Amino acid sequence: MHLILSAPENRIFLEQEVVRALPAAVLEPVGDSMLALKAPGSWVETCAAVGLTAFARQWLPDARTFPVPSIRAAAENLVTELIGCLPDGAPWRLHVEPRFGIAEAGRHRCELIRDAVIEQLRKRRRSLLRGLDAVPKASAGEAAALLGACPLFQPEESLVQLLLTSLEVGFLSVLPAPGPSAAMGWISPFPQGEVPVAVDKAAPSRAFAKLAESELRMGRRIAAGETCVDLGAAPGSWTYQPVQRGARVIAVDRSPLRDDLMRSPRVTFHQGDAFRFVPETPVDWLLCDVIAAPERSIGLVLEWVRERRCRHFVVTIKFKGQEDYAQLDVLKREMPRWVESFQLLHLCANKNEACVFGTVGNGPLKNAG
Repeated sequence: MHLILSAPENRIFLEQEVVRALPAAVLEPVGDSMLALKAPGSWVETCAAVGLTAFARQWLPDARTFPVPSIRAAAENLVTELIGCLPDGAPWRLHVEPRFGIAEAGRHRCELIRDAVIEQLRKRRRSLLRGLDAVPKASAGEAAALLGACPLFQPEESLVQLLLTSLEVGFLSVLPAPGPSAAMGWISPFPQGEVPVAVDKAAPSRAFAKLAESELRMGRRIAAGETCVDLGAAPGSWTYQPVQRGARVIAVDRSPLRDDLMRSPRVTFHQGDAFRFVPETPVDWLLCDVIAAPERSIGLVLEWVRERRCRHFVVTIKFKGQEDYAQLDVLKREMPRWVESFQLLHLCANKNEACVFGTVGNGPLKNAG
């Protein structure tokens, strides 16, 4: 059984998304924001069959029920299991998280379990503790400091997830290396796949938080000296962040940006239709948070990656209702032919929308033709 987590309001859409990809899947609701997926074959085969799931925040592969009769018993049982399945000294991560209504009590219990696991490792298997301590910590920087970023999985890292659904029981998932790294887009380095929504009162609007979150999930930040095209830029929230970093932005919109951004020497404003703009030379980043029908935004990002107009991209797909979510399947089908890597996700900062983001790459087209 694989456990899939979503935002509570999106569980039904996650279920529809999985069924479209895998009609024979057996899905069972677990609480108000989780689905248990039962399917034949391995976790890797399930990933290939289902594909990316825009409404999933996190997956727990091969999850099973894990009793928590007490803090000490849970820690002892977990360490016993880990001794048998994780290689000594290799890096691994431990996510112990609550997923039930009593948030404060659940968080406290999870912290106690994690502390007890570390104490057990000190007594019984210090080599595993060295592996837990070997995971690289987030580097210093604006985004990391603001949101508590964590680095992407490395190929040698394993992931252990213990998700409590009450004070007495939970689900355990152990995904050995290189599983977490190979399953980027399914397995999030962020516990439960949750990223705190960024806050910056100086930004033209709260929309900048979507770009900040996409960068974190990519493990890549817009850097000084890079060139971005921001389509549908006004009032400028997705131009604001690159400018703060020292990047150059070509901002395209029918309406001007906020005054300070219009005056910025790093901003070149092009008044016109975002869907008709083509840069003179390829740029580092395509950014697009334009309000448009989903099929137009999907067509735009596919055109840009097919024509190699950018190295990296972050594009929002906006919806008026809930009837058009299946259009995201076009991106799932077409993107792998043209890009090095991509993710498609309803972000924590998204409203009725999803973001597609990734890297086109510099080498030969992947699976093109």
